[in-house]
Amino acid sequence: MNWEILLVAGLFEIGWAIGLKYTEGFSRLWPTVGTILSMIISVGLLGVAMKTLPTGTAYAVWVGVGAIGTAILGILLFGEPVSVARLLSLALILAGIVGLKLSIP
Repeated sequence: MNWEILLVAGLFEIGWAIGLKYTEGFSRLWPTVGTILSMIISVGLLGVAMKTLPTGTAYAVWVGVGAIGTAILGILLFGEPVSVARLLSLALILAGIVGLKLSIP
């Protein structure tokens, strides 16, 4: 169950990372409120998952999910560049996440 909580925490991390773009330097009220709520939920769920998961593993997976999701949404929403090297790098992060998951019983 804590792996699922950790995944949801990572999804909220993606939400606040993308939300930062829409806050325009925290000058827009509702995007700012949504971003701050996503931050609180993300870190709160990370803390819950860390009750039973190793700290280093949980943090690395949380950051990895956030990094992959944010990079993909950056490509889709903001027209950020796509290259083979970038996609391979994201695949390596994903491989690291899977490896960490498989290394914990």
